[in-house]
Amino acid sequence: MKKMMTVNQVSKLTGVSIRTLQYYDKIGLLSPARYTDSGYRLYDDTALERLQQILLFKELEFALKDIKCIVSDPDFDRQKALQQQIKLLELKRDHLDGLIRYAREIEKNGVKTMDFKAFDTTKLEEYKQRAKEEWGNSAQYKEFEEKDSKRSVQDNKRIAEEFMGLFSEFGRMKDQPADSPQVQSQVGKLKAYISENFYECTDEVLAGLGKMYCAGGEFTENIDSAGGKGTAAFTAKAIEIFCAKL
Repeated sequence: MKKMMTVNQVSKLTGVSIRTLQYYDKIGLLSPARYTDSGYRLYDDTALERLQQILLFKELEFALKDIKCIVSDPDFDRQKALQQQIKLLELKRDHLDGLIRYAREIEKNGVKTMDFKAFDTTKLEEYKQRAKEEWGNSAQYKEFEEKDSKRSVQDNKRIAEEFMGLFSEFGRMKDQPADSPQVQSQVGKLKAYISENFYECTDEVLAGLGKMYCAGGEFTENIDSAGGKGTAAFTAKAIEIFCAKL
């Protein structure tokens, strides 16, 4: 069994308040790996990895709504995002270094010229905007963002539970052949649910999701947590067969 951390332990480890972690759960930004029978939140390494991404985006002053859409996008490339985040942080550091030099010059020599170049954040803002446009460039991202903006916290919680419930059903089917009618019907349900609640799930999108489900990382961990070990790989195989038939 994977090691789990309580919300109190996560708070102490990360410096994020318990209230903030609870709020992230309520808005569907960061859900715990599971809840105890008493309703206490438990977090695993996958949840902590997502929290790291959230904190990096927050440090770059992205709105929580934008962060949620970015990290929930099926096309979200964590490695590429990290490279862009590093670039943004370097630009932010350069900007702060310039401000420090400017302030020290004033401290040493007084204000001799009204030079406000140190306050110029144009380069940083331009790069940030390009990165945001790239992260949110897919049609799926835009559709997800539009649908998500119309939902309440309760709606998001219900949808998340129903979505993971679909994978729980896949888990109960693992003893059947992936090409059996029942399993293939379940793939159809998954495809329809994604289209209804997130974005249009074309055959191409579904095939890509199937590969992502079994590639390791957050998706694999969450699916296996819902349906038992091997569920992600089984679901991916069933999706591959489903898409090959069409």
